[in-house]
Amino acid sequence: MKSIEIKTAQNVILQYELADLRDRILAFLIDFVVVVIVIFLLASAGFGTMFQSDTAAAMYAIFLLCIFIFYSLAFETLNKGRSLGKMALRIQVIKAEGGTASFSDYAARWVFRMVDVYFSFGGIASILIASSAKAQRIGDIVANTAVVKQVPRMDLNLKDVLAIQTQESYKPEFVQAKQLAENDVLLIKATLDRYRRFTNPAHRDAIIMLADRIQEVLGVSNITAENRVQFLQTVLRDYVVLTR
Repeated sequence: MKSIEIKTAQNVILQYELADLRDRILAFLIDFVVVVIVIFLLASAGFGTMFQSDTAAAMYAIFLLCIFIFYSLAFETLNKGRSLGKMALRIQVIKAEGGTASFSDYAARWVFRMVDVYFSFGGIASILIASSAKAQRIGDIVANTAVVKQVPRMDLNLKDVLAIQTQESYKPEFVQAKQLAENDVLLIKATLDRYRRFTNPAHRDAIIMLADRIQEVLGVSNITAENRVQFLQTVLRDYVVLTR
């Protein structure tokens, strides 16, 4: 499964699973069916009953056409990159380097949707999504966006944390660690694991930012710059001992 790494404002690296071709096709089909149903209901209610002139009927037809054309642009812009179909599949559009896409990004995706999806009957979009490294169609490449699963992938759960070996005689150094939430502990473990696997400036910055934040939460102020990794390891171990 393809994935993408996003660096947050706190310099923490999150890994998101990219939406695959199946998810994106299903999301498109859901959106298409919803729009068709809405237009059909509005057309059934409007034509023949609401309008007495051809001009009014023509204006109403244009209104219905606009719903079909602008549906995806409006929903993604107003709903943080999620149409109804994307919400159902729990996927959304984000900037490829992280953060929320802007209106111009959604507009670029929408414009090239005509080429990617409609004019080629989805052929161009399918080929590019299946073959490109970031599963991007032309609109995504132009806007520098990606469609991802909404929940970042950490490849771990609380069982991984509880599997850390401890000794019965171990005395916790930071008793405040028990006040941390499960998600906080999982984030500490994920950040440490990624730092060990990929020791690069981005992951070192993530360690620094996370250690500083955990110190603030726990009310600790005597941790040196050189001991941040050891501090996070100790907090993780203390949490396991104190919550078992």
